[in-house]
Amino acid sequence: MPAAKIAPSLLSGDFANLASECERMVELGADYLHMDVMDGHFVPNLTIGAPVIKSLRQHTNAFLDCHMMVSNPEQWVDDFAKAGANLYMFHIEATEYPQALIEKIHATGMKAGIAIKPKTPVDAVLALAENLDMVLVMTVEPGFGGQKFMPECMSKVVALRRAFPELDIQVDGGIDLTNIDVATTAGANVIVAGTSIFKADSPRDVIGTFRNSIEAKLR
Repeated sequence: MPAAKIAPSLLSGDFANLASECERMVELGADYLHMDVMDGHFVPNLTIGAPVIKSLRQHTNAFLDCHMMVSNPEQWVDDFAKAGANLYMFHIEATEYPQALIEKIHATGMKAGIAIKPKTPVDAVLALAENLDMVLVMTVEPGFGGQKFMPECMSKVVALRRAFPELDIQVDGGIDLTNIDVATTAGANVIVAGTSIFKADSPRDVIGTFRNSIEAKLR
């Protein structure tokens, strides 16, 4: 398995102080900063876009992991590349031409990832994974934070890890101290968490526990 990476979801942060929230998460041990981009169409919520990423890039050198919950992911590739995004994660359900989109993303210099919803079978991404930098297995329905973790999605993580031992496999949705071991045992090495980190008495300890759970599976 590749290295452990913890990616706090800034959707749970204070949007009025987003730059300082990003800085705080990095100081607490975050490897990536997970940016939830929602268009109000692919999912029933509206969050941030490329202008926010551009502004944040002026305040942080951190890895910006952009989860594109949008209906036309092809439309925004160049804007996010210019804004300073490091990884462009689109949903397989949102495009008819995923391979062409992967190539377009890579041509900008960004890393490319594909996300799959809980009801989307893993077969939808297996044929593409060798060309990807990351696959995201959603463990809640995308669109809102604070939802309950869906353990039935772990079979997809298991299948991906067996097929691609070196791939970054991310899980996102309801991850907390009660289920982190379930996710890492299945093979996830990139953990997205919002509520369980930002609302914790000690976010540093939560990040550390998540990392320890991943690394225990690497031994």
